[in-house]
Amino acid sequence: MPSDELYSRNKLIDYVDIRPIDIEICDVTLRDGEQTPGVAFTKEEKMDLATELDNIGIEVIEAGFPVVSSSEKETVKSISNMGLNAKICCLSRSITTDVDAALDCDVDIVSVFIAMSDLHLRYKYHKSCHDVVACAMHTIEYAKDHGLKVRFAAEDATRTDVALLQKVFKEAEKYNVEYVSIADTIGILNPSTTYYLVSKIKETVKTDVCIHCHDDLGLATANTLAAAEAGAKQLHTTVNGIGERAGNAALEELLVALRVQYGLERYDTTGLNRLSRKLENYSGLTTPVNKAIVGKNAFTHESGIHVMAILEEPRTYELFSPEMVGGERNLIVGKHTGMKALKGIIKDMGCNLEHDELCALIDRIKSCTEVKRGISRSRLKEIILELKEHEGQQ
Repeated sequence: MPSDELYSRNKLIDYVDIRPIDIEICDVTLRDGEQTPGVAFTKEEKMDLATELDNIGIEVIEAGFPVVSSSEKETVKSISNMGLNAKICCLSRSITTDVDAALDCDVDIVSVFIAMSDLHLRYKYHKSCHDVVACAMHTIEYAKDHGLKVRFAAEDATRTDVALLQKVFKEAEKYNVEYVSIADTIGILNPSTTYYLVSKIKETVKTDVCIHCHDDLGLATANTLAAAEAGAKQLHTTVNGIGERAGNAALEELLVALRVQYGLERYDTTGLNRLSRKLENYSGLTTPVNKAIVGKNAFTHESGIHVMAILEEPRTYELFSPEMVGGERNLIVGKHTGMKALKGIIKDMGCNLEHDELCALIDRIKSCTEVKRGISRSRLKEIILELKEHEGQQ
């Protein structure tokens, strides 16, 4: 299928003068994704996932949090030394010993974070904002003096006073940090407030802005796109949207949305389904069947009207082709399947049935207990053979 037929571009975007100009993806599956309750990747699994992310074209991979354990530190170092095209990042509290751990891991970027919201200052740190910020700036200076690129991240930024965020980000800019990062730690943003907040930060700082969205309201991907439209450069994701609580912005959703909505085609999306299946296997987390892009039902059709149109031209009921994301189309026979659709499916399977045979087949299907969950093509072939055998015995 030609490239221009792999998906239907959102032409309405031509009437809206807001679109991402200069972006990069930082995938945080190996760190934030692993903070999903019950999930722990082995070193080999992390290295395999990192390879897949690199093959897709992800620019930055956050490999872990080295001070968590000696094995985590070893894993982060192993990923740093794999020779990937992606830059490798790791997390660091505002403590110089965390930066030392990052240096031992040979990472390219260290993400130094603090929280400045009233809630976190009062109940987590039990310190003043002045003291917390001073620790952060000291740690940033230490990291820069040791040759690391630095991302300064404000945890719970979306419940922090905007003027304070602007002030502290401006202070971090004096230390020549490469990024300032807005973390929507509890997923409180919506696209409008995301756009506003990123715009306000960009009014104050010239440093590249990152956005890190959680999915507590199911808005993480939408908010990440809004941030990109407002000028955020680095967009954070996880595979299958895994992460703490409701998870993070899903990598597969973001990459396909960037392609369909804005025509950004530099990422190899054909590996998304393979990566999703690996993530399922390594994490033990089952992907919902209706999950966008990589769910089992993403390219599954049962309704007779839909099936007939799909057989004629797939783009009638598919925004993008399954091939574009390494998926497969699945036409299901079920209670909503009519005679014309069934005939089309049978023909597509390479079978030819007479009218009487089709009538007998659809009667069998409608009365079949399996119809509640849909009948696969392999099962449909079995039913056809059973009917033919029955006819032959008469």
